[in-house]
Amino acid sequence: MSPNTSPILYVGVDVAKSELQIFLHRAFKLPNTPAGHRQLLQRLRRHYPVQLVLEATGGYERGLMAACHQHQVPVSRVEPGRIRAFARAQGQRAKSDPLDAQVLAQFGQACQPLPTPPPVPQQQQLAELVRRRKQLQEWLLAEENRQAQFSLPGLRRQAARLRAQLTRQIAALEKEISRHLQAAPALADQAQRLQQVQGVGQLTAATLLAELPELGKLDRRQIAALAGVAPHERSSGRWQGQRHIGGGRAAVRRSLYMAALVAARRNPILSRFYQHLRSKGKPAKVALTAVMRKLITLLNHLLKNPHFQLAS
Repeated sequence: MSPNTSPILYVGVDVAKSELQIFLHRAFKLPNTPAGHRQLLQRLRRHYPVQLVLEATGGYERGLMAACHQHQVPVSRVEPGRIRAFARAQGQRAKSDPLDAQVLAQFGQACQPLPTPPPVPQQQQLAELVRRRKQLQEWLLAEENRQAQFSLPGLRRQAARLRAQLTRQIAALEKEISRHLQAAPALADQAQRLQQVQGVGQLTAATLLAELPELGKLDRRQIAALAGVAPHERSSGRWQGQRHIGGGRAAVRRSLYMAALVAARRNPILSRFYQHLRSKGKPAKVALTAVMRKLITLLNHLLKNPHFQLAS
């Protein structure tokens, strides 16, 4: 930092569905509405330079982030697990919305996270389609699990109609996702590039592009961690525990799991890699996780290096 550069003031924002709990020197609340976002941005003008720090909250944070990007206010969306670990390291065991906002501000000051870049509109629309499809799939699965509970014929017919309707809506969404990719040349090129890897279909490619826009922009360790497939060591002294994956983005990890299942059987390179690990005594789950990590590393490399050609 140069002598004439003012230090960044990190502002913690605990986001709920209807409310923002903010820590800016002190704690205060604003509604999680466009009007509340405008009020916050007006207050921030008196404290330039500032950067907001908030957790990913399943979508409740998107309106505030959009307002920040529109007014060029840096904002960082941080994985909740990192914030919880930071709070424990600080000895913070109590939990309330004002305290959470303060911890977010302290995390920003200590860790100085990079601002989250604004989403490309076409990528944001793709993410909306992909997430809606996931919601409908979860509802369909829940209905399928409940169908055996009904003894009344009328309820069974009603449940069958609902399942059929959900199935039709999922199929319609998949067609819309395909049309959206075709209408967006940059996304279409990336999707086609990803599908060059056997095991990766259009829906997997769409999910990765929607939920992991950093793909092709980070190194292999960073992208594996962000996808939640980087192994974390567990050892102390002579004790060596099992390494586990965790964190990252659940939707990406689920999509990679399904792709890895196919790749472990049909992709010549990844299948050999999987069989090699199994022959060394690795459990199937561990070997499949390694395939997931290899897969996301390869996909990241493909987007990062447009001229790289896969071996035929």
